Amino acid sequence: MNLMEGILANGIEIFLLIFVRMTGLFVIAPIFSRTNIPRNLKIGFSFMLALILVNTISSQNIVISNIYEFAVLVLREFVVGITLGYVSYTIFTAIYVAGELIDMQIGFGVVNVIDPLSNIQVSITSNFYFILCMLIFLLCKGHHILIRALFSSYEYIPLGQAVFGTDLQSRVIEVFGGVFLVAFKITAPILAAIIITDVAMGIISKTIPQINVFVVGMPLKILMGLTVLVLTMPMFIYIVESLIRLIDSEMLNFLKSMGTK
Repeated sequence: MNLMEGILANGIEIFLLIFVRMTGLFVIAPIFSRTNIPRNLKIGFSFMLALILVNTISSQNIVISNIYEFAVLVLREFVVGITLGYVSYTIFTAIYVAGELIDMQIGFGVVNVIDPLSNIQVSITSNFYFILCMLIFLLCKGHHILIRALFSSYEYIPLGQAVFGTDLQSRVIEVFGGVFLVAFKITAPILAAIIITDVAMGIISKTIPQINVFVVGMPLKILMGLTVLVLTMPMFIYIVESLIRLIDSEMLNFLKSMGTK
């Protein structure tokens, strides 16, 4: 079947609803939502995916009587796409939080850099972790997971039938709480090393008052933090890989909480 035949068979309104859900995902999803990616590329990619998908939908029981009902359907489909993107972006949010916690402890918290891709100020460790996480995301084919989940979303949430109830709210809160749990897991070894260093410096300051712990302590905390960061890098990569592979199941849970099946 020709790609344009799907639009003629299902109607232009069905195509627009599919296109809106695609666009909603790419607004916040990792990699696709970066500001360095041209908007024309995002819109064109969403348009081509919508063209492909409109030919795979067999039937949609949608009756639109006026423009207001259509506007409600458009908003609902956009929220579905945004929600799926939110699930995938929580990994990168956890990375940002972990980097902020580490920099606050080792003394880099006062040094922020502008991330040109997201136009926000981030700490040095957060920026390093984010770049590494993005590379792992691409190596694990996370972008394929996003597109596959978007195509599979119509099996659980047909067009115009998304339900935003208490199940979805509890799921969002659970994922939001998981961000801090993952961030703590990543930073736990470094935070423990910094606490031990602080205790050791406190003992030294009491036993040898001649030593200026404020002069010695800051470089020592930076050295300890960076050393443990390098030693725990394999653990960080393993955690990120595990989280990326969990995106598929988390998106499925969100689809079930919003769907009618």
